[in-house]
Amino acid sequence: MKYFDVIKNLIPILEEEEDNIRKASHIISESIMKGGIVQTFGSGHSYAASIEIAGRAGGLLPVKAVYEETFGRYERIEGVGTEFAQYWDLRENDCVIIISNSGRNPFIVELALYVKSKNVPLIAVTALEVSKKTSSRHSSGKRLFELADVVLDNHSIEGDAAVEIEGLQTKVGGTSSIAADLLLNQTVVFAIEEMLSNGFTPPVLMSDNIDGGPEFNQKLKEKYKETYGYRILLKK
Repeated sequence: MKYFDVIKNLIPILEEEEDNIRKASHIISESIMKGGIVQTFGSGHSYAASIEIAGRAGGLLPVKAVYEETFGRYERIEGVGTEFAQYWDLRENDCVIIISNSGRNPFIVELALYVKSKNVPLIAVTALEVSKKTSSRHSSGKRLFELADVVLDNHSIEGDAAVEIEGLQTKVGGTSSIAADLLLNQTVVFAIEEMLSNGFTPPVLMSDNIDGGPEFNQKLKEKYKETYGYRILLKK
């Protein structure tokens, strides 16, 4: 059970991120209370963490996972992220979460630069120490963590995979997705608590698979349709 052992040992390390998790949760709660939405983005397999907190039971309704249909195929080509961002419906009260293990590729850097050009708060989920030791692939020389307002460190190792198997040259068992899920879910929990402490009822979705869930969620969606419903997709 080598992989389980790796994950069990990772959880206490992630608890060291509490201060930054609370900073990120404050950004999220402020954004929603002001009528904005949380926009998440991950290229390639980081998209899994992006959708982890979007549209799920027990999560916040005003969260949009921004979808990039090539699944990161062109993330190393400079200029693609800048062009993609031109179709991004991003507004002043929003906040953005970008997930990227390396944080070095042009697509991610260009999206982060675009977010900052709009004066929108940016939360990064990345392998901080690995990224610090890695050069940027973008002409600006920037990496994701250098552009973020708050960094959530997933404490992933170089190459992500963490389990060695005798006779195999490469390691197996990626850790970054699970670490990102844990960090982001805890951030959402803190944000919900903060909204409640401010007398604001957080728009939390109920499971559609329990009695009354669909009806509860429909009322919530009706309440938030002016700030969320029309922004499921990128702007035309």
